[in-house]
Amino acid sequence: MISREGFATIAIVGIVSALISIFAVYFLPQWIAYAIMAVFVVLTALTVFFFRDPERTPPANQDLIISPADGKVVFVKEVEEDVYLKEKATQISIFLSPLNVHVNRNPVSGLLEYVKYHPGEYLMAWTEHASELNERADFGVKHPSGTKIFFRQITGFLARRIVYNIGEGDQLKAGERFGIMKFGSRMDIVVPGNVKVKVQPGDTTVAGESILGEIK
Repeated sequence: MISREGFATIAIVGIVSALISIFAVYFLPQWIAYAIMAVFVVLTALTVFFFRDPERTPPANQDLIISPADGKVVFVKEVEEDVYLKEKATQISIFLSPLNVHVNRNPVSGLLEYVKYHPGEYLMAWTEHASELNERADFGVKHPSGTKIFFRQITGFLARRIVYNIGEGDQLKAGERFGIMKFGSRMDIVVPGNVKVKVQPGDTTVAGESILGEIK
């Protein structure tokens, strides 16, 4: 399955690749034309691969915080979250390489109370200050238990576009798709003290399936 956000990009890459290949066949030596065609076939295949969107099966327990992104946990640290939770909390940061699935999924069910987009820089996504300086989108959701969860899409050096299709007032369902970050990026999830964190730096996560924590 291919993410709908990737259709336009795949079409553009495919058309440009076809036009350049046709030009090469008619105007360049055969061996050069074949080499160019091979390069653009690989480029098109990689673009399709990047926008893949496999099905996932979220856990049935609604008190679990599940990963919103495929990737690797790079930070688990204590922070003072003053945007939505407004208290001391634990931040879990997941880095997505260009080879990871980049479709993002809701980490928890509940009412989406806060959404804000921030333009910014394009630092390497795994650096600690990327969450403060890079282009990003912030989300605050209130779980049915009353627990507030904050999460954030962050662009990286390669990722130059954040896409999300949820807004304030929406009822989110854990594991459902809500957006995508294109070509390498990071996702932060910030949880309050009543959430028992179940991951550590170095762990690999799968969006919509991996358990990051549990609401107590």
